[in-house]
Amino acid sequence: MTLIKSISGIRGTIGGKVGDNLTPVDAVKFASAYGTFLKNNSSKEKLTVVIGRDARISGSMIHNLVQNTLIGLGINVIDLGLSTTPTVEVAVPLEKADGGIILTASHNPKQWNALKLLNEKGEFLNGADGAKILEIAEAEAFDFVDVDSLGEITTNDSYMDIHIDEVLDLPLVDADLVKTKKYKVVVDAVNSTGGIVIPNLLEQMGVEVVKLYCEPNGHFPHNPEPLKEHLGDICKLVVEEKADFGIVVDPDVDRLAFISNDGEMFGEEYTLVAIADYVLSKTPGNTVSNMSSSRALRDITNKHNGSYQASAVGEVNVVELMKATNAIIGGEGNGGIIYPELHYGRDSLVGVALFLTYLANQEKTVAELRASYPQYYMSKNKIELTPQIDVDAILVAMTEKYKNEEINTIDGVKIDFATEWVHLRKSNTEPIIRIYTEAPTQAEADTLAFRIIDEIKAVAGI
Repeated sequence: MTLIKSISGIRGTIGGKVGDNLTPVDAVKFASAYGTFLKNNSSKEKLTVVIGRDARISGSMIHNLVQNTLIGLGINVIDLGLSTTPTVEVAVPLEKADGGIILTASHNPKQWNALKLLNEKGEFLNGADGAKILEIAEAEAFDFVDVDSLGEITTNDSYMDIHIDEVLDLPLVDADLVKTKKYKVVVDAVNSTGGIVIPNLLEQMGVEVVKLYCEPNGHFPHNPEPLKEHLGDICKLVVEEKADFGIVVDPDVDRLAFISNDGEMFGEEYTLVAIADYVLSKTPGNTVSNMSSSRALRDITNKHNGSYQASAVGEVNVVELMKATNAIIGGEGNGGIIYPELHYGRDSLVGVALFLTYLANQEKTVAELRASYPQYYMSKNKIELTPQIDVDAILVAMTEKYKNEEINTIDGVKIDFATEWVHLRKSNTEPIIRIYTEAPTQAEADTLAFRIIDEIKAVAGI
């Protein structure tokens, strides 16, 4: 497995050879590069970086390596310990820190880990800054401090509670109204840090919680990506418990999916759609999602007389376009909610609190709410990459083949047909080509996907 270096961070599998995987040496190298980048861009005598991690098994090892590397550079560390990606993002500006690192490989399986890098606003670094860090790492242009100038560690394990307080203080979150509904909710947190923070948030909103895989031990009981094929256990338990709905988060709690009261998937694409519908009904404005997200957000935005824009895939790209268009809500169709009223980052806690408030304002079940939205169906597929596959040549060939359709090449190739679309792109986080399609029925989405996959294989000779 090649070590993946992208705007999404430094990501790889644990073990193996230096430079090929995320080994201890690579963790130190990229932490050194990040710390050096911060020092190069600051005139402050002492810098501070916030660090938190998800519960994966390798987390403690990587955490200690990264933390002590920063200390060796003379940087102070605020250690949040077990945390979530959005919690670290919230903590950075509250602590007036100069940056942040989240140690998580997000939805990747347990053998993976990563360094996700933040700026002083608690937002992901842009592509240019990421490139500078890679250059520093490649040149190993590090200068460590002497013994009298080492950084210091301050431990603060209260930030998940602070994050919850910040969410509950939002004007569009109404915990008192939610409490009157006496909801019962099942939570699948894939045995990571969501198992601490999501039940805590729900209980503070008066919700009865049924915990499933909420022990933060890093032993993921199923593939941690919150897709239908991985979520049979919670779908069954929602029905057995006669729960109002189910909540699924990924290991670092920046992706959010719901299970309807009938045990069916609400659809991770519709997490953003439903929450945007609520936010837009109270505060009209613009929205943004990425090019791989459902057309349903565009439809909902139009309903509320707002303007919808699509960005390249990647949270930093969504945030950039949200700022440029003054979007009041946005995110990614993978269940990532970005609500700038709190911060510019995907945040499942914000998503849960807004969704509960919206539901409490409706005289509908979750299944009825889902049925009220424009019906689109997606098929999400991938082709594993080998060194022999020339992705760029494939994308050029597909662009040429469909040149008479509406084509967008901002990020890979998106082909818009009259009633359906396909988006082909090389992943930032895994060695794969992603093939996403959307159509008015599941059968049509699947048929389009299989056709495109066959065409790609023919071009690639695989």
